[in-house]
Order: sequence, then C-alpha cells, then structure tokens
Amino acid sequence: MSETKRSENKMGVMPIPKLLVQMSLPIMLSMLVQALYNIVDSIFVARINENALTAVSLAFPMQNLMIAIAVGTSVGVNAVLSRSLGEKNYEAANDSAKNGLFLAFLSFIIFAVVGLLITRPFFSFQTDDPQILKYGVTYLSLVCVLCLGVFMQIMLERLLQSTGRTFFTMISQGTGAIINIIFDPILIFGLFGFPKLGIAGAALATVFGQFCGTLLALFFNIKFNHDIHISFKGFRPNKRIIRTIYSVGLPSIIMQAIGSVMTFGMNKILIQFTSTATAVFGVYFKLQSFIFMPIFGLNNGMVPIIAYNYGAHKKNRVVQTIKLCIVSAIVIMAVGLSIFMLVPETLLGMFKASQDMLTIGVPALRTISLSFVFAGFCIIVSSVFQALGNGMYSLIVSVCRQLLVILPAAAILGYVFGLRAVWWAIPIAEIVSVLMSSFFYRKIYKEKIATLN
Repeated sequence: MSETKRSENKMGVMPIPKLLVQMSLPIMLSMLVQALYNIVDSIFVARINENALTAVSLAFPMQNLMIAIAVGTSVGVNAVLSRSLGEKNYEAANDSAKNGLFLAFLSFIIFAVVGLLITRPFFSFQTDDPQILKYGVTYLSLVCVLCLGVFMQIMLERLLQSTGRTFFTMISQGTGAIINIIFDPILIFGLFGFPKLGIAGAALATVFGQFCGTLLALFFNIKFNHDIHISFKGFRPNKRIIRTIYSVGLPSIIMQAIGSVMTFGMNKILIQFTSTATAVFGVYFKLQSFIFMPIFGLNNGMVPIIAYNYGAHKKNRVVQTIKLCIVSAIVIMAVGLSIFMLVPETLLGMFKASQDMLTIGVPALRTISLSFVFAGFCIIVSSVFQALGNGMYSLIVSVCRQLLVILPAAAILGYVFGLRAVWWAIPIAEIVSVLMSSFFYRKIYKEKIATLN
C-alpha cells in the first residue's frame, strides 16, 4: 500500500497552501532558470549589435514551433506511459517510452531538413536587410540542424516526470540552461582561447546546453528510472501507440504552435515600421518569460491537485486550490506590471538598447504590461479546464486571443494610428481572453464543480 497510497492521501488531506508549494516550487525554480537563460542569451547576442538581436527575434517562431512539437509529443507519451504504469502493464510502458524517443528522433530529422532547405526563405519573407538575413540564416540553420538535443532532452525529462522523478528533471533542465549561459559569452566573443564565433557562437552554446541536458536526463533514466527499461533491440514503431500519443498530444502541439504563428505575424507587422520594433518585441518575449514562468510552474503543481480532488469529490479543496492559484498568479503578475511600468529603461538597457530602441521600447513595454494581471487569471483558468478534462475550452480561447484578436488588431491599429498603437493589440486581446475564460469557467463550474458532493 504504501508509496502510492501515501501520495494519494497527501493530495487529498494536506493543507492546500503547503501542498501547492511542495508540488509547484521545484518546477517553478527550474522554469525560472530557463527564463534566466532566455534573457541572458539575448543580452549577449545584443552585444554583437541590434541586427543580431533582431535576427534572433525573427528566428523565435521556428524555435517555438520546435518546442511546441517536442513538448506536445512528450505530453502524449507522458499520458500513455503513466496509464500503462497504473495498469501495471510494464511492457506497454516500455513500448510507449521507446516510441516516444523514436518520434523525438523523427522530429529532429524533419527540422534538420527544414534547417537546410527553408531557413533562408523563412528569413527572406520577413526582411530584406542583408545583415539581419545573414545573422538569421546562420543562427537558425545551426539551431535546426543540431536540434537533436532539444527533442531528446524534453522527451527524456518527460519520462522522468511520468514516473514521479521530477527532481531529476529539475537538475537536467537547470544544468543545460546554466551551461548555455556560461558558454554564450565564451563562444560569441572568443574567450579563454576559443574562436570568436559571433551569432554562430550563440547558436552553438544553445545546442551544447541542450545536449548536456540530454546526456544528464539519459543518465538519470538509466540509473534511477527503474519503472521503465529502454532497449531498441528489435524495435519497430507501433502505429497504435503513436496514434494514441498524438491523440493526446496534438491539442497541446496546436496550442503552442499558435504562439509561433502569432509571433511570426507580429514580426511581419512590426518590421514594416522598423527592424528595431521587431527587436523590441523579441526583448519583450524574453523579459516576460521571467514573469510568466512561475505561473506555469504553479500550473504544473495545480493540475494534479485539482484532478485528484475532483476525482475524490472534494469540492472545497478544488475551489480552494483554484482561488489560491488565481490570487497567487495575479500577485505575481502585479509585481511584473510594476517592474515594467517603473523601470522599462533599465530592462531595455540590459540589451544594450540604442536611443531608437528606447524610444520605441519604453512605451511598448508599458503598454503590453497592462495585460499582465488579466493574463495571470487566464493562464490559471485555462489549466483548470485541462485538469477537469475540458482542454478544448483552452484551445478555443487561445486561438481567439492570438489569431483572431491580436494579429487583426495589431494590423488595423498600426495602419490607422502607427507603431505606438500596435502594442495595444495585446491588452485588448487579453481582455477578450478574460471574458471568454470567465464564460467557460462559469459553465464548467456549474456542470462539474458545483455538482460535487
């Protein structure tokens, strides 16, 4: 009885605040390290020049698409693997893990080909500046052709998560990010006898960090993950398992890929004004990740608590968890809002901002940050939908916010009022998202939460 039962008892009886901290804090710390890496990476790239920063910003949608496919596929593997272990079907669990790693490798092959064939057209469609084009093609080609690390790291870490070994996931994620941070300046500027590689050094530092994280996650799986045994001797892809993996993971892939489409569209709108505006948007994404990552960590801890207590018909604990997470998210976002409002010049200064970049970026950061408090509510409620089995609500809100509101609003506002008005598309979209999320939450509360005994 013991291990699983004790865990179940904790989920059902431990005070919610303490339980939420225990479940969320390791993931939040891991994600904060990832966010720090994102910021530091761009800070060093900005030291090359502003065009290098713009090139990395234009590359972001493709990198985000890679992560969307890697994470979405691993979500599907996680679900299939966990279910198999719950059923004590260890052979099926092993097959799920092996097929997941096969799909990760297949994804790498596809993006390696993309890196070789599509990178230049991808950038040419967005800019005709020869230096930005050169930087972008160099950076994204390396990131795509050597992307085996990102796909394998995410998949191997999900195998650890699905068997309850989240501490090892935190170690592999953090180590990969820290190695990236260390090697960024070394490879970009040629320190300690290394060659000065510029933008290529930034890409190689990213890839090197991912491979180190992969090797560490592989070691943890082999050494400590005794619930699964991975051997590819006689392996053949299992169509049924792959179909099940994607039936679960595809909605996650679509939700995250929508962000790539939105970013690509915004970059296209902004660069028509000036490439500096695109650099500002890229900097915003790096900075906001440091505010948003703790909320995503909170989500990861919240979802199993809500799912467990919903299954146990403990309405009060479900409601208490939701309320506490919403309040926590709003407080975190209010802190982020204050920082963006009070010291935008300091934030942009970390990226060696030119006077033009400050002129565009200061009002941009202040305007966009008005959406933060709304976003905190929406992120939590979206995960509540997923925890209660209504992930389609999250998908609908995400599509409407990013594709049906942000992009059209940005295009119209920019055309009518100019660049400064473009940034208002994001707060407008977040207000729409709040209204839709509130509507769906009331609906799901009446149908599922209110009926609990």
